[in-house]
Amino acid sequence: MSDDATALVTSAHGRHVLIECADGRTLLAHPRGKKLAAVVGDHVRWQRAGDEAVIDAVLPRRNLLMRQDLWRSKSFAANLDQLLIVLAGEPMFSEAQLTRALIAAEDAGIAATLLLNKTDLPSAEAARAKLAPYAAMGYPVVEVSIKRQPEAAVALLTPLLVGRITLVLGASGMGKSSLVNLLVPSAAAAVGEISTALAAGRHTTTSTRWYWLDGAAKTSALLDSPGFQEFGLMHIAPTELALRMPDLAAHLGACRFANCSHRHEPGCGVRAAAAAGAISPVRLRIYEQLWAELEAGQRKG
Repeated sequence: MSDDATALVTSAHGRHVLIECADGRTLLAHPRGKKLAAVVGDHVRWQRAGDEAVIDAVLPRRNLLMRQDLWRSKSFAANLDQLLIVLAGEPMFSEAQLTRALIAAEDAGIAATLLLNKTDLPSAEAARAKLAPYAAMGYPVVEVSIKRQPEAAVALLTPLLVGRITLVLGASGMGKSSLVNLLVPSAAAAVGEISTALAAGRHTTTSTRWYWLDGAAKTSALLDSPGFQEFGLMHIAPTELALRMPDLAAHLGACRFANCSHRHEPGCGVRAAAAAGAISPVRLRIYEQLWAELEAGQRKG
């Protein structure tokens, strides 16, 4: 095949990435020029440069999942079909973190499924109750016990993953690594190979990694993302927040004022819905906190 061809970015560390060529070869590559940046999931045009490759262009993306704080932005991956968010009741997942991830997914136009892990533990009931409003919004909620019932977890998840590019996201302690190791037994070895190729050692654990789930067929992939504690949304305007929260968005047409912020204005349909129990108090509080955070960030910017 011609070296002036397209390839898939399967791992990244800084400006160095690994690309998988059409014939299965894996090459270390870097973008040509400082303004060009590639992320995992990108399809790129490249040329050979000795034993490595140079990326000349990133092909148009279907979507891009990212987070952004006041100082920098972090792209997780591009061209995703779905996001699988791993949650648990021990330790109890953060509803604020979950909301941030879902807002980012909504903004990028990426479907999300919530995976409740550790359902064998007593804390699962409280976690299940916290997720009830999200199920009511239309987010699929799947329950598993990865360590206690691994075979059942695989059987339940496989139909959800077939033919799709899925990014797994989860905070520390939720079971994300256990899930990836269960679905991709070779993941640990692959991490070592990536570390060697990028000469980055332990730092590769902070980057997204692509794994094929169906071998040579290459129609289904699982992407393992870095665990997250903070999920900045500075790339989203405060006025866009309610549109990205389905439970709030359902009541936007009922406000007296077209420019209602849903925080203090009279005749607010969102706040009336919350008072009537249609929106959880926690979700409304998270919305108000996010608005204040983004508004303050805009002033600083």
